[in-house]
Amino acid sequence: MKKTLASAVAMSLAAGAAFADAHGGDEVTLQLQWVTQSQFAGYYVALENGYYEEEGLDVTIQPGGPDIAPPQVLAGGGADVMLNWMPSALAARERGLPVVNIAQPFVRSGLQLTCWADTGITEPADLAGHTVAHWFFGNEYTFLGWMNQLGIPVDGSENGVTLLQAGFNVDPLLQRQADCISTMTYNEYWQIIDAGVSPDELVTFRYSDYGVDTLEDGIWALEENLADPEFFDKMVRFVRASMRGWVWAAENPDEAAMIVLDYDETGAQTEEHQLRMMGEIALLVDENGGALDVASYERTVRTLLEGGDAVITTEPEGAWTSAVTDAALAN
Repeated sequence: MKKTLASAVAMSLAAGAAFADAHGGDEVTLQLQWVTQSQFAGYYVALENGYYEEEGLDVTIQPGGPDIAPPQVLAGGGADVMLNWMPSALAARERGLPVVNIAQPFVRSGLQLTCWADTGITEPADLAGHTVAHWFFGNEYTFLGWMNQLGIPVDGSENGVTLLQAGFNVDPLLQRQADCISTMTYNEYWQIIDAGVSPDELVTFRYSDYGVDTLEDGIWALEENLADPEFFDKMVRFVRASMRGWVWAAENPDEAAMIVLDYDETGAQTEEHQLRMMGEIALLVDENGGALDVASYERTVRTLLEGGDAVITTEPEGAWTSAVTDAALAN
């Protein structure tokens, strides 16, 4: 993080204290994209360090998982705000759910495809005829967009890709059920290595190296809720406190990882993995204060529109707003 964001956050503390006095505990429920891990460290830091409380917020963080679609949770009223990959959110918007991006803490993609080297796959065009494991419930849209660009159908045909659903682990690859599996730079790739596989046995393609650089882990709310001044004000305070949490997490990665572990009720995460993950996550978050980079947004939209079986069919309108981050950084 650069000093510009840190300075802006520091200037907002006095305003945050005033909000706390005036509002005294407005409830906000956040639906995560995945399970409790360092991918979400900024939010857990904001909760643990009292940043939400200083903004007059009572925040509940709900973990996600491979069978949880954050847009569905948001649509059903199970959360006020969600974290979601932009392809998933824009696809949901086109289907009629009016979600709006109000902040974008992650400015770089950590998505990659990891394959067994002995399959003969040396470039993405070689994926035809192979089996790929990926997460579903909206997480697959970036992969589908990539295959559309390459002209490779995802229909299980001889000249297409057979798509399997992945879960919490990388068993489909390790058990040879799949030739490739989508991995994150900060998570699943290291699960493969920790299982005893040598990097020399693998071929990894970073999506962004092939022009498929879609935005991940944005903060989204419903358009109709944002029209309510009180809800909008809550989102301003929520984003400001969350970005303060991300600043602290990036500057104190080891301590941030330990905070995440304290909130992992399953006990499934290990200290070594979370410390490593936090170091990788810090590379994806930038000093923009959560403001959406319009060029990155447009690049994501182009990826989703391309190909014969495009993820979305029309360019979205009203799918993002800078009003929340503008207000968050103004105080």
